[in-house]
Amino acid sequence: MEMNKKFIPIVGLEVHIELSTKSKLFCRCPADHFGKIPNSQVCPVCMGLPGALPFLNREALEFTIKFGLGIGSKINLFSKFDRKHYFYPDLPKSYQISQYDLPLCVGGEFVGKRIRRVHLEEDTGKLVHETVDGEKVSLIDFNRSSVPLMEMVTEPDFHSTEEIVSFLKEVQLVARYLEVSNADMEKGSMRLEANISLSLDGSLPDYKVEIKNINSFRFLEKAINAELIRQEEILLTGGKVVQETRGYDEVKQTTFSQRTKEEAQDYRYFPEPDIPPIRISQSEIEGITESLPELPRVRRERLVEDFGISLAFSDVLVSDKTRADYFEEAIELAKKEGISAKIIADMMVNKKLDGQFPEPAGLVKKVLELTKVDYADPDEVEKAVVEVVNEQEKAVKDYRSGKGEVVGFLIGMVQKKLKGLGNVQIVREKLIEKLNE
Repeated sequence: MEMNKKFIPIVGLEVHIELSTKSKLFCRCPADHFGKIPNSQVCPVCMGLPGALPFLNREALEFTIKFGLGIGSKINLFSKFDRKHYFYPDLPKSYQISQYDLPLCVGGEFVGKRIRRVHLEEDTGKLVHETVDGEKVSLIDFNRSSVPLMEMVTEPDFHSTEEIVSFLKEVQLVARYLEVSNADMEKGSMRLEANISLSLDGSLPDYKVEIKNINSFRFLEKAINAELIRQEEILLTGGKVVQETRGYDEVKQTTFSQRTKEEAQDYRYFPEPDIPPIRISQSEIEGITESLPELPRVRRERLVEDFGISLAFSDVLVSDKTRADYFEEAIELAKKEGISAKIIADMMVNKKLDGQFPEPAGLVKKVLELTKVDYADPDEVEKAVVEVVNEQEKAVKDYRSGKGEVVGFLIGMVQKKLKGLGNVQIVREKLIEKLNE
């Protein structure tokens, strides 16, 4: 992000994540809308027809709480839904059922950035722009209407696109580890809006420009950088940046005005009368907390600590939960063959061998072939172990008095007798067996 040294970028994020629930937020229509025939998954409720009453999807509520706990937010024991009024063709009721002053999750800090809130709302329909018989038309697909949408709002703590991309990748990973969403930006199940300003001293300016509908990391970097350059040019010439909502034109590589940015009062929020307030017990929160899996940051650190692999390898493995699970299963099998976790990690990350074998056992077998060594005969190993135990009286005494770290030294002595041809796993097992006699 190349900026004039006078100005400091100030960016806050609004991250929208579609939840992977079976049904929509307020009706029983399927929530999985991607690639489906337009308007084939709709009903009076998600079409906003008069007299149709919404009812809350409990799974969506639990998914949002789970995500909030995963990023360190506090869960409100009392929450409610509100009507957010605005007119747009993809919003059939002319209002969106969302949350305003009492969201499900508040506060917290994630990857060093402050979280303001996480709330639950219904998604809108989707506008499809096409050319029919030579004319440009806009069509509406309501399959997405009322799909559960979780919105995370951060404080304006970002000062570079690099920070933003890193943060969002971790958010995406947490959503996937928690299995609340696939958070696929290309399919629209994770979308971003960025509120961008420039400051001379790092304090929050009196304006912000919102960039809408960011749907890929590549698009994000280009759109934010283009907007920062535009604002810088205005401020350097003594102008004032207008608070508004803008889009990004990839062809021209510039942002363009869409509408004047609304404030909260413009939406005329009021409590949703058709959905009762939500009360959540402390025991429910504790139950969800106990069900949380090991999250990416913790797993990343554990793989380094437990298996001695590099942080770079750990980062690559943890970036895909399925791959990390595969790795851990493979190293359990590899241990029995005397193969180190570092070799398995190298074969997966650098050689990409895991992609050739659906089952970890196949990978381990291949690694054995590639690293095959003519190990010493078991009888030779046993003989060497006996000799070392007899010769290294002090080390043996230390081990038997509780100093387990001397095992490494004794293994080294055995390997020296075997000229390095002992299978480490077998040497260790026979040595400990002898020491414990």
